Amino acid sequence: MREDSPSRTALAVAIQRAAHQMLDHPPLFADPYAARILGARVRTELDEKRERLARSRFSPVLRAALASRARVAEDGLADAVARGVRQYVILGAGLDTFALRNPHPSLCVFEVDHPRTQEWKRRLLAEEKLAPANVTFVSVNFEKQDLLTELRSAGLNLQEPTFFSWLGVVMYLEMAAIEATLRDVATLAGREGGVVFDFFRRPERSQIMLRFVFWLRRHHVARLGEPFRTLLEPDDTRALLGKVGFAHVDILTPQQINARYFMNRGDALRVSPLNYIATATVG
Repeated sequence: MREDSPSRTALAVAIQRAAHQMLDHPPLFADPYAARILGARVRTELDEKRERLARSRFSPVLRAALASRARVAEDGLADAVARGVRQYVILGAGLDTFALRNPHPSLCVFEVDHPRTQEWKRRLLAEEKLAPANVTFVSVNFEKQDLLTELRSAGLNLQEPTFFSWLGVVMYLEMAAIEATLRDVATLAGREGGVVFDFFRRPERSQIMLRFVFWLRRHHVARLGEPFRTLLEPDDTRALLGKVGFAHVDILTPQQINARYFMNRGDALRVSPLNYIATATVG
């Protein structure tokens, strides 16, 4: 992303998350703050675009991806809390609203994001008079700063297990930054913690239409100044997670995601054949 401005893709994600609450009934992932966190101006724009989003062929695919990855992450967090985890780190938080909805009173939340994006979010929270409880904001540039050092400085207890979510970030980073971050996460997670993150697989040569649609998406985010840098294959991702210290790895395929969450719905919510979600634990 550009160093001098907040993430434009984070805003796009937040808009689609709010659209999921407006258009998809019942929502797979309920978020009563999804529209409010956008601020008054963007909420008005979203309402004006409502009919266009409802008719779009591509918006349901994006909404399905965002809703399913959030559902997997927060279901995984709930399991971790039941195992005794009391620290939750949201990497690349964007306009995530978990800290406003946190149902676990004993859970300490750490939101990690680029300084410009975090400043923007905190301004929106103030404008909307939203006050998340028990949250610490940690400014980190994943390409330039050491995650472990910054979390330690922010007050994360390194002796306690921690659960991590890392949604919508991996594809924007170089491979070296991905591996370094996952290595730190494995170090901090402990036996009871873990991580959830999503990634894109490269389209196969035979998937002509899918390759074209994905090219359009890559071109769009590149024009926003936030190009995709890394696409991962499931087997390579599994090997990487093992290499950095995770013992138990589960990678949800698009087919599994659709079967689990969207099978009996009467709408068009389905994830793309390129969307994968990885979950991993050390113990």
